[in-house]
Amino acid sequence: MMRLPLTMLAVALIAVPAYASELAGTLQKVRETNKIILGIQEASVPFSYLDGNQKAIGYAVDICMKIVDAVKHELNLSNVTVETLPVTSSNRIPLMMNGTVDLVCSSTTNNAERQRQVAFTNSHFLSATRFAARKADNIGTIDQLKGKPVVAISGSTNMVQLNQANAARNLGVTPLAAKDQAEAFLMLETGRAAAYVLDDVQLAVAIARSKDPSAYIISDEAFSKAEPYGIMLRKDDAPFKAVADRVTADLYRSPEIEAIYKKWFESPVPPNGLNFKTSMTAVLRSAFAHPSDSPDPASYER
Repeated sequence: MMRLPLTMLAVALIAVPAYASELAGTLQKVRETNKIILGIQEASVPFSYLDGNQKAIGYAVDICMKIVDAVKHELNLSNVTVETLPVTSSNRIPLMMNGTVDLVCSSTTNNAERQRQVAFTNSHFLSATRFAARKADNIGTIDQLKGKPVVAISGSTNMVQLNQANAARNLGVTPLAAKDQAEAFLMLETGRAAAYVLDDVQLAVAIARSKDPSAYIISDEAFSKAEPYGIMLRKDDAPFKAVADRVTADLYRSPEIEAIYKKWFESPVPPNGLNFKTSMTAVLRSAFAHPSDSPDPASYER
């Protein structure tokens, strides 16, 4: 067998990529399979949903694709197959923990309880509980709900927050429980309820889908602090999280995030051309300037 001179052997060893023996977790999985799997909620408009061709699109999907590009660069791979898998609110965490999906690209709230099971990269959205009302009724503040019927979805956090405000402010509101979003909005639309309490971004989607979006307003005043949404990844996978954190932090500090945000929240979106007319809030703009994966809503108020 031909023997290499010691100097040539040393050069050969140096040429081997350092990460070849150091990869672990998701990065190792992607390198071995040449594939990354995105968990997608198929109706979480405009964060992740299916277009007219059944292709996964959305604000969170665009951000996830930036992470995919960073992984390709990190592993020096010219191409990585991106697969999408439908997930639901109930199975997305188990599918992440058992390795079925590598990123969950949606509107997943980042909270302390979930962080005991999974990890999140830097927050990409902040959503607070507000109310929608008919513009003609001239109701703009929580105090103006006094003595009126107000609807929220049965068993929701929004209903809890409505009841808390009702008691704390002695509003005399009559809380109405709807079984789902469709029933709740119908109660607002038909006048059975003076207001509808829900996460503000979901209210914007409901109004955009209504018969006359111009007939409704969303309150400036909120029932809660804005809660963070994050792209979900596996817990205790520091190398992969480092890549995701780095690329999202760079994106959020750049002008590109403004364009991505306007594309999904302030412009007509496929397949039906709905425009949610939701401007970037001051608290979200601040979160982008100071990227964080904190689950504490108070930490985003600067």
